[in-house]
Amino acid sequence: MSGPLPPSAGRRAAAVGLPLAAVAAAHIGPAVTWLPAVRRRLFPGLDGTGHPRHIALTFDDGPDPVSTPRFLDALDALGARATFFVLGDAVVRHPAVVRETVRRGHEVAVHGWSHDRPWLPTPAGDVLALRRAVDAVQDVTGSGPLWYRPPYGILTSGRWAAARAAGLRPVLWSAWGRDWTARATPASVRRTVEADVRGGGTVLLHDTDRTAAPGCWRAALGALPELVAGWRAAGLSVGTLSEHGTAAVRATVPGAASATAGARSSPVPGRTGCR
Repeated sequence: MSGPLPPSAGRRAAAVGLPLAAVAAAHIGPAVTWLPAVRRRLFPGLDGTGHPRHIALTFDDGPDPVSTPRFLDALDALGARATFFVLGDAVVRHPAVVRETVRRGHEVAVHGWSHDRPWLPTPAGDVLALRRAVDAVQDVTGSGPLWYRPPYGILTSGRWAAARAAGLRPVLWSAWGRDWTARATPASVRRTVEADVRGGGTVLLHDTDRTAAPGCWRAALGALPELVAGWRAAGLSVGTLSEHGTAAVRATVPGAASATAGARSSPVPGRTGCR
């Protein structure tokens, strides 16, 4: 029968365990920004808060040769532009889709090299993987991306450092559509987005089912026309993150800094406020 550790063994275990716990906390601690209330209150830039009369429309997980062109066609029909957060390993497989995205006036940003979960600290690996994704985008589009959204919205200390080293600005979202589930419908996506979105917000949808339920992208695609029509009816413009007044762009919009603070407390007319 085992008994309690002798005092010397207990001290050795504590000496090893405490540093490991500190490393784990330092690694995963920044992921608290995944929580909307924390992000909205303390990190409005990370929440995607921009000009109060603008909505930044963003898509994750592409490019996809089947579904992404359908979104490009729908956005053309709506006269709207968006930011597409792409995965590097898909960029090298489907470069023509990325080039077409840019040709149609959309912005390409980085979602990482692959859609992995970052539970273990791999700071050097984070830097190399993100640099590889940035290089893939630059090779295909001819210009360097500005924005980074990590897979699952989980920002670890390693991913923060990798983004900084790559010259990217991390941004998550203000509202999403929960469009990755098998039960998602155009109506459910629209209701979910409208429950949280307000002027100055960044909306997250998905243009592929790569990491989600097969075919679920059709729900986001079907929701787009009414979402865009509703925003425009509320007097809001729809576009990319670089048109949104975040980061350096905000400094070029007269009065945007003070107006953005008001946007965080003023919901879109006809919509409920954020949870």
